[in-house]
Amino acid sequence: MRVLTNLLFKVTLSSMVLTAPAMISGNRNYVHNGNPLPEKETAMSFYSSAVIRKYIDHPTMMIHAITFLATPELTAALKVPVTTAVASAPAAVTTARMPEPVPVLRAPDMAAAKAAELRVVINQASFIYARMNLNAQGLDAKAFEYAWRGYHNLLKKGVIHRRSVLSICDFSQSSRAKRMYVIDVQHRKLLYRTYVAHGQNSGDEYATSFSNEPDSYKSSLGFYVTQRTYIGHNGLSLKLNGVDSGYNDMAMKRQIVLHGSSYVSDKYMQDYGTLGTSLGCPALPAGVSREIIHLVKGGSCLFIYHPTPQYLDNSPVING
Repeated sequence: MRVLTNLLFKVTLSSMVLTAPAMISGNRNYVHNGNPLPEKETAMSFYSSAVIRKYIDHPTMMIHAITFLATPELTAALKVPVTTAVASAPAAVTTARMPEPVPVLRAPDMAAAKAAELRVVINQASFIYARMNLNAQGLDAKAFEYAWRGYHNLLKKGVIHRRSVLSICDFSQSSRAKRMYVIDVQHRKLLYRTYVAHGQNSGDEYATSFSNEPDSYKSSLGFYVTQRTYIGHNGLSLKLNGVDSGYNDMAMKRQIVLHGSSYVSDKYMQDYGTLGTSLGCPALPAGVSREIIHLVKGGSCLFIYHPTPQYLDNSPVING
């Protein structure tokens, strides 16, 4: 099992390191600070995720992969039963050299492989966080780690269609801080850091209470996938689909959207001492909301974070 785990870890790590800088492809229409970002992205494999899905979710793929690596030493190291690759075959076939017996993977091997995958993702998050110096920007290290874990899992499931940006609302911070971060994950650049409001019943300066219930007027934690824009009473707005079951999957019904507002600004804080609060939506400063909405619309990942153990330990996206 140790040999198998190390093999998986090395394959996954090498593929993630090699492919991470080139995760994005597509027609480049948007330009931010001279760096174009894709409006629509063509299908492109996220190789590490493909490896993980084949070798973890589909054990038979692992069996085929190690057919030519199966040796007595490997079989002994795995300490699992073996089965012959072909139970029976026509005489014309049996004259050829048949494959060696192949190990059959058990549940503990799957668990070990998934643990190895998680270590790779966490290490990658730590590396990117340090490389981008996000600590100096005020983003909590755990907020980014959990964001990266969920982003990775959603990529594997094919839920994210716009991989070029990852947005994080760090609700561990005061609402007086610029706690929304829009990150270019290809070039590893921070595109925006700005204010974002939380729901009025989630707290005053700090958000401390969250809900998925309609009419709660609270923010909902978790991962969202951006949808289409529309013009509402707050001007240009962006629909959000909550994909964290049990935590924000009522977002569409609650009409939780990304929008701009006059109560999210320096002037409002000067006048009233703090930012205003929303009915549960992540509201942005009116001056930059249009730019950000156009940048992240159409299938990108948005994560609303707070260090609430009950959510972090049970989120289907983080722990998927």
